[in-house]
Amino acid sequence: MSLNKRIIPGFVALLLFFSALPAASLDTVVIKSQAMQKKPRAVIVLPDAYQNSKSGFPVLYLLHGWSGSFQDWPDHIDLRSLSDRYQMIIVCPDGGYAGWYLDSPLKKDSQYETYISDEVVRYIDKHYRTIVHTGGRFICGLSMGGHGAISLLAKHPDRYAAAGSMSGVMALTSSSKRFGIGQLIGDYETHPDKWEQQSCLNLIENLTGLDKGIIIDCGIADFTIDVNRQMHRKLMELGIPHDYYERPGAHNWDYWTNALEYHILYFIKFRDRYLNSANRP
Repeated sequence: MSLNKRIIPGFVALLLFFSALPAASLDTVVIKSQAMQKKPRAVIVLPDAYQNSKSGFPVLYLLHGWSGSFQDWPDHIDLRSLSDRYQMIIVCPDGGYAGWYLDSPLKKDSQYETYISDEVVRYIDKHYRTIVHTGGRFICGLSMGGHGAISLLAKHPDRYAAAGSMSGVMALTSSSKRFGIGQLIGDYETHPDKWEQQSCLNLIENLTGLDKGIIIDCGIADFTIDVNRQMHRKLMELGIPHDYYERPGAHNWDYWTNALEYHILYFIKFRDRYLNSANRP
């Protein structure tokens, strides 16, 4: 028998072995919005153990940035491997091209605060085996999504255990002439109060005295670095525990894909703390 004839069956067997190993699944689903009368889509990643387990799994809601969509994160990083490694459901919902994860008083079809924190969360808890408790939910995002994650935690602390921001827009006023914010809440010159009310720098006061996790991460070459430093100082003044990181990098996917796992590791501490308290007699 030739060497090739001996090698090929062994190689085929090896391929069959690895193809039979459990692996995370990634699907695209429609999560309807009654509030907006829309049918946005989302990517759902289930860890390898999901099919054979009866336990509930923690959920990470992963938000995209301005001009992005629900496909952004799965297009730039292997979410399956992260879901497997940390045994966590990952949900990438759609926050609109320029939805800013808030409920617009001017545009009825842009109610992304209600959509993400109410409609999407209810859908996921209904259709998947999740930890149906604040201690099992986390929210994280980049740029516009960083603003979304921190603001939604501050507005709905009963929904999430912790939030993470990468290169987040911590003050909407820093983008007052761009990015479609004026179309949602009115122009800054006429409605400065609404801009202040919707900015993370002010919303964060809602979390004073609450046991919530916050991680803020920004590259030193990022155009949002100054407002992120301002947020760090504000959190220190308020005495709100948080993790803050500055690392080499700019406002791009190289930075965000590198940062994501650090945020997940941070969330794992809160997941384990909840699970340990839930298992106590």
